[in-house]
Amino acid sequence: MEKILDVQDLKVSFHTYAGEVQAVRGVSFYLNKGETLAIVGESGCGKTVTSKSIMRLLPEPMPAEIKKTTKILFNKNDILKMNEKELRKLRGADISMIFQDPMTSLNPTMTIGKQIAESLIIHRGMNKQEALDEAIKMLKLVNIPNADKRANQYPHEFSGGMRQRAMIAIALACNPKVLIADEPTTALDVTIQAQIMDLIKELQKNLGTAVILVTHDLGVVADVADRIQVMYAGVVIERGTTDEVFYNPKHPYTWALLKSVPRLETGNKDVLYALGGTPPDLIKPPIGCPFAARCEYCMEICKEIMPEATKLSETHEAKCWLQHPLAPKEGVPEGVNEGGSKNEE
Repeated sequence: MEKILDVQDLKVSFHTYAGEVQAVRGVSFYLNKGETLAIVGESGCGKTVTSKSIMRLLPEPMPAEIKKTTKILFNKNDILKMNEKELRKLRGADISMIFQDPMTSLNPTMTIGKQIAESLIIHRGMNKQEALDEAIKMLKLVNIPNADKRANQYPHEFSGGMRQRAMIAIALACNPKVLIADEPTTALDVTIQAQIMDLIKELQKNLGTAVILVTHDLGVVADVADRIQVMYAGVVIERGTTDEVFYNPKHPYTWALLKSVPRLETGNKDVLYALGGTPPDLIKPPIGCPFAARCEYCMEICKEIMPEATKLSETHEAKCWLQHPLAPKEGVPEGVNEGGSKNEE
């Protein structure tokens, strides 16, 4: 498969009054044409900072700083070396983003149709009427009823699910090669969540767009992603195909995420699993494994040395001392059910 995006050693810090917050610490990954990569982890793990770094949307050079060792290659061109003119051409046309909260991302003073048309005028050179006609087509494409009428309405006249669909229409208006969806289903009810994910999947199939799906909810990615990478405290601690991460997880944090997903057999009075403790302070990150303080399988070496990635297959790896060939295996989950990823069918 052809590699369209290649992120190498991404390090992002925020300079605050309290010190340097090391939000992303050496993240590397790639994205192939037409595939979906899910970046999963709890709030504050660095998912959104990673996705915004790709489009250079962080307030650089202060307070945000992308370290000089980092490379973000789109079609082999380094985005970090692009000037403002090149970035404006890239954003929207080649790489688009669906933001977490459509109500704060949409312009409240412009109609939805004009907001879609704006990018068409800038990137595709259409005149106003052509752009508005195309905007109505995009609203129909994302299943918004009465698109002709809705194009002349403002964001506050749309429901939450319809605002999210409008954001998708804006993001896809110029047929981008990469779509970054940052928590696209947050604050939506379960039925609307399913509709939004089905819509992204259908549009990706029709347009051939590569997707980076950023979410804290593993339940959302199961039917959508080709590959998953799990982030914790600014580091990727496990990556693999969707089947590998769901049915053969190897990091205790991934086990915890999977155990916290409600299942069909869960009763309405059953208590869901909750991971104890809190993430580490990234002003002074731990020298060892960042998950050590919350891990029930923690060993002394976990607190002292950050584990290297252990390759489990061609596509699967985990940064965990439990996977080291010399690590004790007694009491460590091996099966799918013990690891908490899936109960027996």
